[in-house]
Amino acid sequence: MKRRHFVYLSAAGSISLGIPFYGCKNTNTKENASVEERTEFEIKVLNLLTVWTDAMLKDQIDAPENTETHGALYCHACEKIHGRCMDAVYPFLYMADKTGDEKYLKGAMDVMKWSENVSMPDGSWTVVPDPNSWKGITVFGAIALGEALYYHGHILPKEIKEKWTLRLKKAADFIFKNFTIEYSHINYAFTAMYALNFLGRFFENEVYINRSKELAVEIPNWLTEPNKLLFGEDKPANEPSAKGLMPIDLGYNVEETLNGMVQYAVLEEDEELLKLLTKSLEGHLEFMLPDGGWDNSWGTRQNKWTYWGSRTCDGSQPAYTLLADRNPAFATAVILHTELLETSTVDGLLAGGLHYASHGVKPCIHHTFAHAKNLAFLLNHPEKTNKLTKNTPIPRAINDGVKHFPEIDVWLASRGSWRATISSYDQIFKTKYSVAATGGALALLWHEKVGPIFTASMAEYILVEANNQQPQPGEYFTLTPRIERYKNGVWFTNIHDLKATVQFTDKNGIIDFVVDASLTNREKETVKEHAKCQLQYAFDNEKTVIKAIRTNTNDNGDALILPIVSATGEKVVQLSENHIEIHKKGGIVSLKANVPLRIKKTEKERVFNMVPGVEAVPVIAVFPKSTQEIICIIKVV
Repeated sequence: MKRRHFVYLSAAGSISLGIPFYGCKNTNTKENASVEERTEFEIKVLNLLTVWTDAMLKDQIDAPENTETHGALYCHACEKIHGRCMDAVYPFLYMADKTGDEKYLKGAMDVMKWSENVSMPDGSWTVVPDPNSWKGITVFGAIALGEALYYHGHILPKEIKEKWTLRLKKAADFIFKNFTIEYSHINYAFTAMYALNFLGRFFENEVYINRSKELAVEIPNWLTEPNKLLFGEDKPANEPSAKGLMPIDLGYNVEETLNGMVQYAVLEEDEELLKLLTKSLEGHLEFMLPDGGWDNSWGTRQNKWTYWGSRTCDGSQPAYTLLADRNPAFATAVILHTELLETSTVDGLLAGGLHYASHGVKPCIHHTFAHAKNLAFLLNHPEKTNKLTKNTPIPRAINDGVKHFPEIDVWLASRGSWRATISSYDQIFKTKYSVAATGGALALLWHEKVGPIFTASMAEYILVEANNQQPQPGEYFTLTPRIERYKNGVWFTNIHDLKATVQFTDKNGIIDFVVDASLTNREKETVKEHAKCQLQYAFDNEKTVIKAIRTNTNDNGDALILPIVSATGEKVVQLSENHIEIHKKGGIVSLKANVPLRIKKTEKERVFNMVPGVEAVPVIAVFPKSTQEIICIIKVV
């Protein structure tokens, strides 16, 4: 077949880079560029990649070559080896190419040597060294190895390059033979779409490319109206909920699947598809917070939500970088996201949230070897990366008012410095107990001075994916604000209610939400006595007001739970029984209520929740006897 080229699109049309896709040493990089020639952002990316790769090398097992652990990246947080650690071959090989330091080349060769432990005769790689474990991760390993060979294979010894290329061909054949639109969650099909197109060009195999096009035809069928959100993150991938809502996960979409979709469309120069995907990226970008966090408080796979994205995905930079010339806010998103990854780095590794260091939680190495690939992507595409600026704000930085996303029954509210998310999304991932924010919950509250004040968590932390979730350290405390009651030892709360209704008004500068819900247990059964409750959220420029209303006046332990996001070391002051202040770097969070407020005693100074990786002060307001309404006023001063 005719040799193909990488092609990138701009607003002015297609611009060929004029280099063969496969064969010679890659020239689409600043081969001899000094640090001074890089933009400030590129320098930041290179510095972060250096920190990450050096930290991974420290955790690479230096055992005799004939042992099963030689070359693996050991995860001290999970106390095991993650099968996908071979993905690090791409960032290691990038660093070897750009620095000439043999340690990175050795790291790349050693991690690929270890990958033989998860290599199967059918061409797949498994998620753990067990031939019966999940093989879908082959598509991610194939992309990592393929891009490593394409961009940096010229530095490898000839016999190693040939060996890796043959192994890559076996993986490509496995993907071709096994991946269909029904293979699993939608991320596999649409990531395979890019992989087959990329590998078809790499191996000059038209059959692979034709299969990728067959998958691409499906794309419009998997985007919602009106916001073009990608659905399919459950199994089955297209089964609607009781409300008729499809399974959608923001983290997987922006950090994995949309990257593959956009990269495919760019390779194919498919202008109509690029226009469609630009709209989809815009719809998803509505959920990025002004500090670069991704608000996946409501997503189906919230069990893997970290504040910056999703635990085992790769990062949101490729898609938004490649299409930044179509919407300059995309460039801002890339920079904000990368800066948040930098500030979330602990001891050289990307931690799964904001407060790992303050709570003494070790970071899982999976985050780092996955996200390091996208830093290499940025540095390998300077013609795109060096044009990125933060001159155009992302939507949530400037929005005012309320936007309802009917395809997930989620509302985003903005007023002054406040950003809020209210969810009654009723899709549940895999198990009925794995509940993300629903029940009309205030899934997220954010303020420009102090960042997140509330973040939802799973109703209870369940290892839905035991190989891909970090164990919860210490006691578990649900972070989602809620009304709750314990009846005969059973927990009833609005955040288990999949039938809650939400209404809002926006008048005279005040956004008012009214949520009607029922106290419901994990089996989705309502409590028999006085199940109905109501939550009201009001936002204006100065404050957020939360009202919790019940239908009885009994002394039954009904309570409003308000876990305030706060790192260990931030001063907590109880000014009176009804008034608590939390002193943060950017301001003081003040809570005043019409009833006494108390702070739950915990094992440590704070509770910590793996979803989304933050600490909190668990504030509790119990309904006094004869009281039907609790009012809490929150200000930041």
